[in-house]
Amino acid sequence: MQSKPPTKSSPLINRAMAAPTSLTNNPAPEPLQALVHGALPTPWRLTLHIAWRFLIAKRRAMLMSLAGIVFGVAFFIVTQAQTSGFEGLFIRTIWGTNGAIRVQDEFQNTVASLSASNDGGSGFQIPLRSGRTYIPGVQYPAEVTRAVKRFSSVAGVSEVLRGRINVSGGFRTETSEVLGIRLSDHLSVSTLASQIRYGNLENYANDPGGIIIGIMMAQRMQADIGDSLLLQSSSQTRRYRVAAIFETGVEEFDKRRVYIHLRDARMLLNEPQTASFLQVSLYDNNQADQVSAQMEEALHHNVNSWQKSEKTWLEVFRALRFSAAITMGVIILIAGLGMFNTLAIIVMERRREIAILRSMGYTRRDVEFIFLNQGLIVLVVGTVLAWGMAFLLTLGVANLPIRIRGILSTDHFVVSWSIWHYVIATAIATVVVLVAAYIPARRAAQIEPGEIIRGTSG
Repeated sequence: MQSKPPTKSSPLINRAMAAPTSLTNNPAPEPLQALVHGALPTPWRLTLHIAWRFLIAKRRAMLMSLAGIVFGVAFFIVTQAQTSGFEGLFIRTIWGTNGAIRVQDEFQNTVASLSASNDGGSGFQIPLRSGRTYIPGVQYPAEVTRAVKRFSSVAGVSEVLRGRINVSGGFRTETSEVLGIRLSDHLSVSTLASQIRYGNLENYANDPGGIIIGIMMAQRMQADIGDSLLLQSSSQTRRYRVAAIFETGVEEFDKRRVYIHLRDARMLLNEPQTASFLQVSLYDNNQADQVSAQMEEALHHNVNSWQKSEKTWLEVFRALRFSAAITMGVIILIAGLGMFNTLAIIVMERRREIAILRSMGYTRRDVEFIFLNQGLIVLVVGTVLAWGMAFLLTLGVANLPIRIRGILSTDHFVVSWSIWHYVIATAIATVVVLVAAYIPARRAAQIEPGEIIRGTSG
């Protein structure tokens, strides 16, 4: 029986067999040879290998795109850590000085009525709520305090009497704000104990004539622990001794605020029963908005949460954080545009190789995956490097010395460690990179092998 003479391979098959060499400039790996002969299906690892070889062919351009992703993601995380850190410190300062909630002026709803009548002459009144009448201060502080403590979310309540006074010492007189407090109650709604810089609270608690003044007032009055100061209200003048000096970092508080015992404040300000406000702390101070609304409805007093009182500064911090995110996001976007340009060039330069892959049995989706994998490689490598860089930079920034006073107090940069900064930065980079890779991938998938191969053979 005679065997058939071997048939010559067509130019198309020869080019298909040579495709691995043209793709990698190296002998074809065994899996690819088996694939050409139909022994294996298209494996994902082979698709990834081809994507990697395409990628390193433009290593300089891709390194620039990779650097953009790394620096963009890293600096996004660092700037968010800084702005969130300072915002968090500001919020903790407010909690520690003014509390989470303030219960103050009592109100009465003023109701007007509208008369209406029918054809029979009978009339009726339609009640209309037209506004509120406020009574300054808390008229019955003991009763209101007991009512506030019934809320399960309340951690502490402090009765405070506030008034304007003049403080005199040496040859200087300052206009100040005096706060009459019960020390044990006030420590449960503030961080006054940690704000003491000189002296101690034990001296204040044991001294009926003791006062606590801010550090800026002490400097302006040249007052030290044990010195006497005159506190003058509209009705009387009394002498007190400086028992402690505090510092909040908030200029207005450190310059103007004076703490005295509540009973002395009542005599000094001639207010024997009422309170100016109740300062309240919660187990979760972030719930102050919801709790304050419930309290206002139940107590018929004006109740302000810290979010409402400090809305302006919170909006400032939010704007800073958003603007920093936009700036760093632009860096990531520019890196994505660079990668898009590089992948588009790869598609144009590798049209013949893509056509050969299609003729070997690669589907349009397989070709898309090759170019999407290139973007995935850049994304994964860039994200891992960016996370490491961001961690080290954030750690370094947290130890940089800086003295800030005004609305908060710190002697170094403040950062906030949050996994969400990393997640958000990675999500932005993922969207940018996948979009940058998807458009060239779609273009590569549209290449028809017949037209390209006929053009090169001609």
